Formats: sequence, structure tokens, C-alpha cells
Amino acid sequence: MIDLSTTIGGRTLTPALPIVDGASPTPAELSFNTTLTSYIATHVPLESEDGIRTRERVLVQMGKLHREWVKSVALKRGLNADAVESAGGELFTSGSYRLGVHEPGADIDTIAVAPNFCTREDFFGSGYTPPNTIDDDDDDDLTPQRDPNSLAERIRNHPDVTNFVPIENTAVPILTFDWEGINIDLLFARLSTPSVPRNFDIDNDLVLSGVDSATEKSLNGPRVTNLIAAFMSGTAERYQTFLTVVRLVRKWAKSRGLYSNKMGYWGGVNINIAVALVLQLYPNACPASLLRKFFLVFKSWRWPNPVMLTKPHDAELGLPVWNAPQAAAMRQVAPMITPAYPAMNSTLSVSRQTLQILHEEFCRGHAIVDQLYKNYQRGDVLDKEKVDSGEIWKELFEPSDFFIGYPHYLSLCIVGPTQHDAQAWAGFVESRLRKLVSDMMGRSLPLSKIQLWPKKFDVCVADRTALLTHAQRANSITYFIGFRVDTHRMRGNQLDLERQLTNFRNWDLSKFYPLVPGMDILPRTFGVKELPKICFEGMYDGGKIAAMKRRRMLIEADPKRQEAKKKKKLAKLKKKMEAMKRKKLKAESAGVKLNEDEVAAADGGLKEEVTEEDVSGLRKRKREDDTSQEEETNAVKGEDGVEEEYALLECALDTIEGTGVAQHKTREEAEIDRQKLLAGELLSDAQDEPEEGDTAGKEVKQERKLTREEREAEILRRSGLVIVSDDEATVLGGNRVLPWRHGYKKVSESVKKEMTRDGTGEDVKVNVTAIGPRTFRAAIKFKTKFDVVELDSNGRVIDKGDDDFMPSLKWIGRKGGFEFKLGERGMGYYRTGKTVVVPSNMAYT
Repeated sequence: MIDLSTTIGGRTLTPALPIVDGASPTPAELSFNTTLTSYIATHVPLESEDGIRTRERVLVQMGKLHREWVKSVALKRGLNADAVESAGGELFTSGSYRLGVHEPGADIDTIAVAPNFCTREDFFGSGYTPPNTIDDDDDDDLTPQRDPNSLAERIRNHPDVTNFVPIENTAVPILTFDWEGINIDLLFARLSTPSVPRNFDIDNDLVLSGVDSATEKSLNGPRVTNLIAAFMSGTAERYQTFLTVVRLVRKWAKSRGLYSNKMGYWGGVNINIAVALVLQLYPNACPASLLRKFFLVFKSWRWPNPVMLTKPHDAELGLPVWNAPQAAAMRQVAPMITPAYPAMNSTLSVSRQTLQILHEEFCRGHAIVDQLYKNYQRGDVLDKEKVDSGEIWKELFEPSDFFIGYPHYLSLCIVGPTQHDAQAWAGFVESRLRKLVSDMMGRSLPLSKIQLWPKKFDVCVADRTALLTHAQRANSITYFIGFRVDTHRMRGNQLDLERQLTNFRNWDLSKFYPLVPGMDILPRTFGVKELPKICFEGMYDGGKIAAMKRRRMLIEADPKRQEAKKKKKLAKLKKKMEAMKRKKLKAESAGVKLNEDEVAAADGGLKEEVTEEDVSGLRKRKREDDTSQEEETNAVKGEDGVEEEYALLECALDTIEGTGVAQHKTREEAEIDRQKLLAGELLSDAQDEPEEGDTAGKEVKQERKLTREEREAEILRRSGLVIVSDDEATVLGGNRVLPWRHGYKKVSESVKKEMTRDGTGEDVKVNVTAIGPRTFRAAIKFKTKFDVVELDSNGRVIDKGDDDFMPSLKWIGRKGGFEFKLGERGMGYYRTGKTVVVPSNMAYT
């Protein structure tokens, strides 16, 4: 019996899921693992000895500086000598460095823990007024200054520190800087105790008693990392297996564009939890087998069931703890629960779009590793030199085909007036980019797929005609979003992204403070062939030319395209045969006999269509299908026991159902929910009201009488306007530019015309531009006359009170704090003070 429980912080914790397979590795698995060891030695380097010593030296210097700062604050507060000496102050690390899986150039996540008399203002040095300016009457010349004795300023002024950026106005304030070339992220935690001794136990839940939200989140990092390490430390061999697979999964995620928590994918802590869970299920597996199991487990995981190492517990300190009913109400897509108290979802940023991409990559990874293992067992289909060097693993870690996988791309260039402003502004915009992607994928835009590339480019790809200063172009970074148009939902050939970009600016980016002139984002659309060369550098040997060749190869090898070409050829043959048949019937009815030359020409034309190449291709595909079917049969009957492997995993996943950490569902119900989630359908708690397109809903559509509003909406639909419900963000005009908006601001220099393909392989022309005009005329008449809506100089509605609305049998009046008008979102109430696009001198009747 394998005991995977652990004791930490005075508590004994047990795994949430049972062991699937605790058997030791077979000789075949150990032999296969040697190929992975060879690959790691060449392609997954560890930190050098000099690098390790540098990191240790930097942390020692930071710890000393931190304790000196705590003492200075104690003296400032007037504490006695004993209190000053015992104040202490500790520095903790978390993440990859704490586990020992950091690669060269990786950052160090650190947390400065201080006693209760040290405030966050003392840490950042904010709210400081120099002594010589206290009596100065000229307040206009005063600029915010920071306390030179604060920890932030002590670090900034250190000679080995560069790229210092304080980020104070966030949920978790942070200092980010480079110390001797090593990137440091420093958080601050203020305890409720008067001292932080050297033997301070950060893993004890009582350290969270009386702390604020920022401190709770800051302490969560090292507490989670310590608990993961404790779960994996049963044996030295098991811990080394864990570290090895974590390093491999991190490399895989970075290569495939999946490593960024704030962009909606998985970050370092998510990978740590995921690999630790798989090792709990297979505690004695070797690294190669565990990597294969990793892809198998998350390829088969029943989202939105939570991933957790241990069941959440409540230490009764008043902090919110994750629970399944709350997660269901919040529609959490792929929850991954941190093991330390208070348990929280570490993947709140994961959306349905990013989960779909993650699932595709899990399936790809499992297919590659599983096929490698089968080929290795056969031993007669692999190059021995590649086997010995481990190069057979190269395919798994190949860079993503993101920049050749979509027909259309949207670039977002983030610019700032100075380097300091640009860094702060870029960090804020990056944290909101996933919101823009989710809005674009919403029902307001006909997109079938969208993907945000999480890696930034330190260049400005904005249009050359954009009015940018030299400093703005120098202090800029660019992100790319790839998307594919759903031709079945597309109306016309104009895709307008203006609404999403405008809302993104007005509702998300406007929250940044202080927003100084020169901070902006500049969108630009590209076709796949128009992307700048920098997108392909470092990803393809040969740059853009090699990437375009690979794109053509992938298009030709696409099964859907091959099937579409086959259907097109068969349709052409059928059409010719029907034409010949009609010609023969017509000749027979007229008593005319076709001569031999005409019959031979027609027959020869048909025979030329079915070439020897087509026949050989059909035979080849038939052989491949027979071979794959034979391999699948052998896999079921063979020694690898694929079916048994799946069955054991499914039984383990069954145990999480109905245990209080997930809603009770049968295996079939869980699979339906998973497929709906991956398909992008909105899961609803109300099962009797399925979402549109829900195939598991009611079979019979209930007929009912339409209301007056629905009848009027239908009239507008027939006139060419797109009308959607209030729940779908009421839009009048859909992708069209509204008829009463005569002007527009052009974002891109010209309308981009790209060729995209629908499911049948046919080419469809779609104009994609950030914004574009549309000639459209419509007469809209309302039955009730409304007063003029007046706007101030900033475009905000002037609240005129109740005097401007007279009692009427048809019109019941106004709502407090609202004005009624026609705007971008159609007829309805708009909260007073919100910016709208309505002329101030127009009345609608």
C-alpha cells in the first residue's frame, strides 16, 4: 500500500483521488525512458553552478536589505530596543525557483514578510512629503515623491538593480526589477504579529489570521509551493521524476504558446499542480511514462470538474474557500484548486476559447508520445541514431504553427510616452487582453475560432501613417490574435471589429490610473501572407519563406480539403455523365445516332478524370485505414493494455463525482458537459432552458404567439438588420455600421481582402478590417415621440430630471438616473453620465 499523505503546517493532508496504477515501471518503459534522458541532457538545460551561486547571493543581499528596512520602520515607530531587535523580517521564495526546476534566465518569485507595524505605504514609500516642502505655499510645483528609506527606494538605488518598476495600484502590489541581471518579482505581506522570527512557519494556517486580501494572496504562493513539494517528497526518486516532468511540460507549453496564466492559459503554478496530480495517480511511473500519462489524463479530464491535489478545508479564519456550488454559479470553465488554505481557483482566467486550444494540444501531445512508445516497442521503424540521441522527442516540442494556422490576424501595438510609463501601461493592458478575445468570440462576431499568442514582440507594427512620436515607437510592444471567420454565420463580406475595440478602450483600458497622454493601443489587421517577418524568426529555419511552404504543405495534407477536392471531382464526373445521358436520350428521341467519334470522345473525357494517380491514392488510403484498424485492434489485445489504461483512469475520475467537490453526474452526463464546454456552448444551471444550439435540450419546439416587440424585431430582420436579444448584448445593426453614423475613424490603412475556407473547402472572400464603412439606408419610425437628448462637451448625457417627460398613456415616464434614447445598443434606457453616440440636436419620431 502506497501512502501519499503528507503532514505540513500541523495538518495531515491526503490526496483527493485514488491511485490509478502503482506498479513499478516495466523494462520496456525504463528502456524507453533512456531516450527521454538523452533528449533532456541536450535540449532542457539546467542552471549552471555560477548561475545558482549568483541567485543565492542576490537572495542573501535582498534578505539583509529587507531586515534592515524592518528595523528602520521599527525605529521610526518609536519601538524599544528589544522590539526592534526581535522584529525580524523574512524573505520567502515560491514557484519554479523554490521547487528547483528553474531554467537559465528564469525569474524568482519572492515575498517580503514583515510585522504588523510595517505598512504597504512604508514598503513603496508612497504618500511621502519631503521635510523642506512642508511650509512651502506653492503646491502647484509639488510632484509625488517616495520615501528614500522605503524598501522600494532602497532597492531602486542599489547599484546592481536595473529595470525597476513599482506596480502599486493592483489587487496584489508588486515590485519587479533586475538584480545582477536576474529578474525578481517581489511581493509584500504584512502579518498581524509584532515580529517575524527566523523559525517562522509560513505553512501554518494561523499566519493568515487578521491579514488583508493582498497579504493573503501574497502568502498563498510559497504556501502552495511548499505543499506541492511536501506531497511529492515521499521518495527521492519520485521527487526527481516530478521535477523532470515539470521541466518538460514547461518547455512544451512555452513552445506551443500555452504558458501564460494572465493570457488565459496555464502558468507555472498550474503546471506544478497538474503534474503533481498525475504523479499522485501513477506514483511509481518513470518520467517518460508519466509524461505520456500527463497528456492522457488531461486529454480525458471531465471539465468543468476541478483539478485538486487534496480536498479543500476551512481553517475558520473567515477567508473564502473554493466550493463546487459557487464555482458552478460563477461558470468556472476549468478550475484548478490550490491545495493550501484558503483553497482558490488558480485558473480563473481560462476561458472556453483557451480551454479548447489546451485540449487540442493535450490530444496532440498524447498522440505523439503514445505513437513514439509503440514505435519504440516494435523497434524496426525508428532511426537508431535518433533513438540514441533522443531526437525522436523533437516533434513533441516543435514550435506552434500559430502564425500560419489562421487566415486573419489582429495586432495590438501598446505604446507609451516613456519607458517607465510604457512598462506600467503594457502590464495593465496585458492583464486585460483575454477579455478582448472573449468579447470577440462572443455572439456579436461570426468567428469560429480565435487564439491569443501570449508572447510579446518588442517592435511597433502599427501603420506607418499612425501619428506616433519616436519615443512612442521606441517604447512599444505588440501582441497578435489569430482568428477564423465562421462563413455560415457571416452576413455579407464585411467583418467590423470596431465595436469590440471601442468597448475595450472605453470600459477596460479606461480604468488604468494614471492614464497619461501618449498611452494608447493601435490595432491593425493582417492576412496570413502579410504578417511581418519578425513573427517567423526563431520559429522556422528559413523564416517566413519556410513558414509559407509549411503552410501550403499543411493545407494540402488537410483531410477536410482532400475530402472536399474528392467530392468536387466526383460532382464534376456526375455532371458530365448526366450531360452525356441527356445527350443520348435527346439523340434517341430525335432518331439521331451518335457516331463513334462522339461516343469515344465522351467516354475518353470521363476516363481521363479518373487517373492512375487517383486509383493509387485510393489504394494507399485503403492500406493506411486497414493498417490503423489493425494497430488499434492489436493495441486493445496487446500487452500495452490501452483499454485497461483508459478504464482505470475513468474509474478514478468517477470518484470525484458526488463527493462534495463536484456536482454529482453519471459518466455519460460528465462527458456531455465536457463536449459542450469544448464546443463553446454555454452551460446553464437551468436544464429546462437549454441554450441556443444545445442538442441535448427539448426535442419538440414549443410554438407560441410573438409579442409586439418580437414582431417589430422580425420586420427589422427582414429589412436586413441584425437583431439579437438583450442577453446577447442588444445590438441594432450587428456587424453593419449604423445608418445614423455618418462618420467613422479608419484604423487600418486599407481593407484587407483574404481568402478563407469554409468546411467544404470552398474559397470565400471576406473583408476584414478594424473598422469600415457600409452604405445602408433605413427608415426607423417610433410610435412615441421622445424629447431631445442633450450631451455635454464630453459626450455625456445631461440629466434633465423628470420635467422633460410628460405623463402619457403610451409612455410611462423615465427611470431615476436614466435617459431614454436611440444609440449604439438600440432603443432603451442608458445610465446618465455614460458616453453615448447620439447627436445632441436630433429628436426621433
